[in-house]
Amino acid sequence: MVEGELLQMQKLGHLINEEEYFDLIYRKTACLFSVSMQLGGAITHASPEIESQLGEYGRNLGLAFQIVDDVLDLTAAEDILGKPVASDLREGKATLAVIHALERGTGADREAIRTVLSERSFATVSRADILEILERHGSLAYAMDTACAYAEAARLSIAELPYSEAKRALLWVPGFVTSRDR
Repeated sequence: MVEGELLQMQKLGHLINEEEYFDLIYRKTACLFSVSMQLGGAITHASPEIESQLGEYGRNLGLAFQIVDDVLDLTAAEDILGKPVASDLREGKATLAVIHALERGTGADREAIRTVLSERSFATVSRADILEILERHGSLAYAMDTACAYAEAARLSIAELPYSEAKRALLWVPGFVTSRDR
């Protein structure tokens, strides 16, 4: 997790691709979710196969969680989010929606996004302008669809486990992660 945070600090203000983004959020978030789930299996003396399924569940849930967190940073209202909105962009972090827009945008769109990332502010380009670019290219929807796919992968990774109240709760969590507003 620390390695992921350090890697993110190194990438601030720089353009990254989707592969680098997923590596970063795996290290930063999904790894913690994965090991937490595996430890839950270990303390209940689950088989190595079940521990592995729980780890895969945690990895996928962590990826979904971080993608949604990144989208909310861009789109949520500050009073609901409980922190300044668009802080990731202002800090120079390229998230999945931003990467998607950079790959599909016009030259002017890419320049606007690069300006915010490099200046680490909305002084030259407004947050509204960036949101319009992301909406126009379907980038926010793309990021949410990707998060939902990881949430479904989390559910599928534990599908073979026997029914229990714990499994029922674990099957509920991915839906909560992808529908939250903060």
